[in-house]
Amino acid sequence: MFDFLDVYPWLLPVMIFFGRICDVTLGTLRIIFVSKGEKYKAPLIGFFEVFIWIVIISQVLERANDLLSYVSYAGGYATGNYVGILLENRIAYGIVLCRIYTQKNGKELVQKLNKMNIGATMTHGTGSTNEVDIIETVVDRKEMKTLARLLTEFDANIFYVVEDIRTKKNGIFPKRKTILTRWRVGK
Repeated sequence: MFDFLDVYPWLLPVMIFFGRICDVTLGTLRIIFVSKGEKYKAPLIGFFEVFIWIVIISQVLERANDLLSYVSYAGGYATGNYVGILLENRIAYGIVLCRIYTQKNGKELVQKLNKMNIGATMTHGTGSTNEVDIIETVVDRKEMKTLARLLTEFDANIFYVVEDIRTKKNGIFPKRKTILTRWRVGK
């Protein structure tokens, strides 16, 4: 299958390096989809991840007998982790719970969130120094940067915590704009 590597042996380390980048990046995405319960996307990505890995490891075991090929394998693995993290941050897949603590009037913040079509729930609490309003909202991870900007504009001293969540049901959620998701009642 890879007879051209006998003619051009310098291509083997290049193939190993870029193959490892691809399979490790896919592995990173697969882990994300598994953790989010995506039972159709994770196996599909896993298939291609393992297929690429098998092709690369077979070439390593058959032809690679020099240090450069081994370094390419390790370098591709490390670079694949980096690329996977960059890609994961770029696609920002999933939903998050943002719990917001402010000493300002939380009702105003809830109204601003509602104008953005973001549902929010407010409770009142006592902090270590003052009383606070606690606002909870669930948003797509892609919207978190916009929400963070709004929060710091509202209150420069605002404190918030963001947690990954697996599913959401029944609430005020903006309609998803992505074509990758399937429509399900209540989701």
